[in-house]
Amino acid sequence: MRSRFLITTVLCATAALAACNQAERPSETAHDVSAARDEAREDVYEAQKDANEERQDANRDATNTNVETEYDVAMKRIDGVYDISVQKCEALAGDAQDDCKESANTQRDTDRELAKTQRDRNSM
Repeated sequence: MRSRFLITTVLCATAALAACNQAERPSETAHDVSAARDEAREDVYEAQKDANEERQDANRDATNTNVETEYDVAMKRIDGVYDISVQKCEALAGDAQDDCKESANTQRDTDRELAKTQRDRNSM
């Protein structure tokens, strides 16, 4: 009984292996090759599309980072100029000092708004 099972198993395995080595008909091969080409073409197209999207995202992120960095530098420069102006105002007295500080405040506020406007325009 066991030998019969073993012989049957060996024959089935031999038949299966023999079938694996059989050549396909040319029309089947042509169809399979065509399908493989189409699939490869689609895979390459999708990979290129994904790569382009990633490049665009990276460029957009880099641009936004650059715009924000430039804005931060501009704000520090504006605050520095303001601090210097206020210190110069300290040399004055009375209304002249008040007018000088008011002028420094106005200039700082104007410069800040200009920097914000420029940042917003550049981040579009």
